[in-house]
Amino acid sequence: MIDISPSVMQFLLAFVVAGPLVGAVAALLPAPPGLKGKSPEQAVLRHGVTVTGAILAAAIVLAVGFDHDAPSRFQATTDISWIQALNVRIHLGIDGISLPLLLMTALLFFLCALYSYFKLPAGPSAKAFVALLLVLESGTLATFAVLDLLLFFLAFEMVLIPMYFLIARWGGAQRQAAAWKFILYTLLGSVVMLLGLLLIGLNSGTFDMVALASDNGRELSHTTQVLAVLAIGIGLAVKTPMWPLHSWLPDAHTAAPTVGSVLLAGVLLKMGTYGFVRILLPATPDGMATFAPYLGAFAAVGIVYGSLACLALARKGNKGDLKRLIAYSSVGHMGFVLLGIASMTPTGVNGALFANVAHGLITGLLFFLVGALKDRYGTADLDTLAGATGAALYGRAPRFGALLAFAAIASLGLPGLAGFWGEMLALFGAFDPAEGLSRPAFLTYMSVGAFGTLLTAAYLLIVVRRVCMGDPKAARESAAAPVVLADIQRYEYAAWTPLVALTLLAGLWPAVLLGLTDPAVQKLLAGGNS
Repeated sequence: MIDISPSVMQFLLAFVVAGPLVGAVAALLPAPPGLKGKSPEQAVLRHGVTVTGAILAAAIVLAVGFDHDAPSRFQATTDISWIQALNVRIHLGIDGISLPLLLMTALLFFLCALYSYFKLPAGPSAKAFVALLLVLESGTLATFAVLDLLLFFLAFEMVLIPMYFLIARWGGAQRQAAAWKFILYTLLGSVVMLLGLLLIGLNSGTFDMVALASDNGRELSHTTQVLAVLAIGIGLAVKTPMWPLHSWLPDAHTAAPTVGSVLLAGVLLKMGTYGFVRILLPATPDGMATFAPYLGAFAAVGIVYGSLACLALARKGNKGDLKRLIAYSSVGHMGFVLLGIASMTPTGVNGALFANVAHGLITGLLFFLVGALKDRYGTADLDTLAGATGAALYGRAPRFGALLAFAAIASLGLPGLAGFWGEMLALFGAFDPAEGLSRPAFLTYMSVGAFGTLLTAAYLLIVVRRVCMGDPKAARESAAAPVVLADIQRYEYAAWTPLVALTLLAGLWPAVLLGLTDPAVQKLLAGGNS
């Protein structure tokens, strides 16, 4: 930790949240003379890299100045009255729960902007693309930094329009239908969520998350808590997404451009699970205890369902799309996050937060790789990749093949990599759930989740065998000339190496994350009294 004054920390957090919005407006303006480079398109793409890089730098300074001896305390706080009639305040702050998500979000947006500078997806306008990317960044960062329920809702909704246009205008086949499905599902869930947020705020007399966490639901009746968890939980479950509210996700991922898929999996899905931890667990503990067994059941089903869907897509002859397969894998991985939250224990919630970050890093890397593979082959169809053309990445592009195998192995939860710790801790949380929850039920969910890890390993190893090794028999029978494939390019190294390094760091040194989250989770589950 480096001693940074509170006023500087406040400014940095405000800049992290609002800076991308200013950058989005600037992206739409003409480039100043001397900064246009080779073309106006290059200038605005460079602008996107610069703004996201500045936001990442500010987030890193925030992390350096963060008091790691007190991660349960909100730091860099700003608290200004906004709407006095409703007692709504512009309240910002970060603790050990939100800081890792803030850093990961800033990193992924910078890497996406850097990747897009060299590989801009085909679409209407580079200016519009960069502006939408920056608005999306502001909304996601604000979601993890605001401490007021209504501000949380506004930030939560702020991401929908830019993501809709990124899919609808820069996506691939079926992009219009996928974009409409995405926004309709999430908007309907958000309407119900708003009712739940108002129910909590009006009945407790405050929309302040810190005050609600300290009160620990004492001002809310059991019925109010149950209704609030039901309403807010539906909205959060759609965004997570939880089975059976997941059906928008595979279509959105399949149609989205590469950076859209990276951000959708790496950042937007985390907003839903973060809401469960930040709002529902501390503010409505009785309501969460009522619904926890059902949430655990849906999570366990989602783990197995996602894995079975991936196995079906990976089978030879099923014309499975690799982007769609990874999308379904997210349903399973987020099932572990929800299972950890449903256990309502420090072990389970810490596992959920760890799995959140691990999924963002690993699945973000996977979507980068599959997008690059699709650019090289013109398709993400598994049968085409492993059939007559034979991807055989180990032979054609060995570094690319090795990196894809690394990401797949990290995703299946190999010990020593980031994916292992979150899933293991979530299962441990289900093994011994919070007092008052049915242990036999959660032991069942734990067993189902453990079986799901075997299914996850099965489909990911099939993908590695088919895509990295190819189909030797089909290749011998084919008269087609071998496909010439470019190995990893320099800009791809620049965009992907940080994700590989952080996946290794979190896997080998889990205390980096757990040291931040555990004190904050302990305080959160104790109602702010520890």
